[in-house]
Amino acid sequence: MLSHKMLSHDAPLQEIILRELGRQRHKLEMIASENFVSESVLAAAACVFTNKYAEGYPDKRYYGGCEYADELENLAQSRARKVFNAEHANVQPHCGSSANMAAFFAVMQPGDTVLGMDLAHGGHLTHGASVSFSGRVFRGVSYGVRKDTEMIDYDQVAEIAEKEKPKVIVAGASAYPRIIDFVKFREIADRCGAVLIVDMAHFAGLVAAGLYPSPLPHAEIVTSTTHKTFRGPRGGLILCRKSLAKAVDDAIFPGVQGGPLLHVIAAKAVAFEEALQPSFIDYQRQIVKNCQRLGARLADAGYRLVSGGTDTHLILVDLRSAGITGQTAQTALDLAGITANKNVVPFEKERFSVASGLRFGTAALTTRGMMESDMDVVANFVIEALRNVRDESNLKKISLRVEEFTQKFPLYPKLDE
Repeated sequence: MLSHKMLSHDAPLQEIILRELGRQRHKLEMIASENFVSESVLAAAACVFTNKYAEGYPDKRYYGGCEYADELENLAQSRARKVFNAEHANVQPHCGSSANMAAFFAVMQPGDTVLGMDLAHGGHLTHGASVSFSGRVFRGVSYGVRKDTEMIDYDQVAEIAEKEKPKVIVAGASAYPRIIDFVKFREIADRCGAVLIVDMAHFAGLVAAGLYPSPLPHAEIVTSTTHKTFRGPRGGLILCRKSLAKAVDDAIFPGVQGGPLLHVIAAKAVAFEEALQPSFIDYQRQIVKNCQRLGARLADAGYRLVSGGTDTHLILVDLRSAGITGQTAQTALDLAGITANKNVVPFEKERFSVASGLRFGTAALTTRGMMESDMDVVANFVIEALRNVRDESNLKKISLRVEEFTQKFPLYPKLDE
């Protein structure tokens, strides 16, 4: 495994990396879209494949010397197909956004209509938001959640789909704590003649473990990241039916990307193999248990959970009754050694940069070995910090206790060898 000590000749850069390592070790990482990769994934991401250009696909490259690149990509593809029982896998997307872009270009033309979840209700920028390529190149319309349950309003989805006749319907979200009904989305897509694309970036690990319904039987195309709950390197993935394989592959290259990041594909291959192990199921199950325990403790302290709880790895906390904004809370938590992110909650009026909620995830904490009882400790840290959002002295004292607590769960100890 490569070490930061190999950068000893570049003191400024080494110092930055060491500070980041310290931040990850000594704080509670609770951003729902982040995780800690295994040492094997970390090593693969730093391997010699970073030196190789390999535009194209196995046996169809634009460069010579790609015989081992072909073996690598074929291995990663086969493992991805096995993990998700997919007909075709493209492992080249650099991120989830580029995976979504390619998926759209595979089945849409500029100006076509895409129906996705409202960003303010938990959706993602790339599902048709006006500030994203998805809402600038395509015509974006949106559906949301019911006001009474804060869960997806499938009647509204059907009504909008019937009216707008979208070319694509996107199911998936970035801040939605409940299980999505892909059967209903399939029925709606069939009625209006739309292609169904599912973005499972947040819950891919749960799908791989069989703890979240697989979208593969219902969607023509499924996109994902390989980090978040999946616990692989930062990158993207597209799974699709064989009939769309060429269109998807062409949309990635030469459509929206150049050469693949082979060292990241190597790291993806490691993560796919890890996801095939029985221990991965136990890990994913613990993520959900931890998140539900964390949510219950915060609810007991008087904080309202959007939709009343969670079925997944994340919770969304509404702070309006506490009289503080998401931005204020995020800043305070950071001073207290807790990393989370502000997030809008459905039907609120604040700007996205201020927000009225906090999004918490338990994937990274679970990777470090924390269990339900540890979530009680974490919840107490959060609650205490939120009750002292303007008391910097108290917040710093909390951070010292957080650091002491995290030392019980060592992170990358081999990096110190």
